[in-house]
Order: sequence, then C-alpha cells, then structure tokens
Amino acid sequence: MITHLKNKWQIKSNWDFMMIMLVFSLAGMGVTVLRKNFFVWAGLDHTQLWFQIVASLLLIVPLYQLSTLFFGLLLGQFRFFFERQKAIGRSLLRLAQRIFPQKI
Repeated sequence: MITHLKNKWQIKSNWDFMMIMLVFSLAGMGVTVLRKNFFVWAGLDHTQLWFQIVASLLLIVPLYQLSTLFFGLLLGQFRFFFERQKAIGRSLLRLAQRIFPQKI
C-alpha cells in the first residue's frame, strides 16, 4: 500500500512519504483540538447534535486544508500539499460550473 501511494503521489523517498503522513496526522489532530476549543469558546458545545455536525463540517474542512499547508511548510512538504489544494480547488470550480453554468 505504501508503494502504491508513493507511485500515485510521485514520491521517491521514504522520508518524504513519512513526512507527508506526519503532516496528515498533525493536521487532523490539530483541527480536532481547535474544533473542541472553538465550540466551548463559542458556546456551541451544548447545542443540538445536527447543528454541531453542520458547524463542524463548515469549520473542519477549511481548517484542515489550511492545517495541511501549515504543517507541510514546517515539515518541508509545502509543495506537495499546495499542489493538492490547487487540484481540489480546480475540482470544486468544475463542480460549481456544472451546477451553476451561467453564473461562473
């Protein structure tokens, strides 16, 4: 599986692969902590479950993307994660053009 991911992501060294995995891990853990603290600070920790789920998705998705760029910068993998963000942005733009063809 590691070989498959290295080939898919065009990574040559095991060190880069380990740093990329570490970035994914740190970003996920960091966003989890930020979400919990933000919900307590904003008073959202005692709201209805459906509202917490929607608010979590709206908060976690962009924060996770920014976190991967931040930790990628710290661990020398910024280019890898920036290219991924650009690809995600292009995909979202294509989806938006499909949904709203005359507006975008």
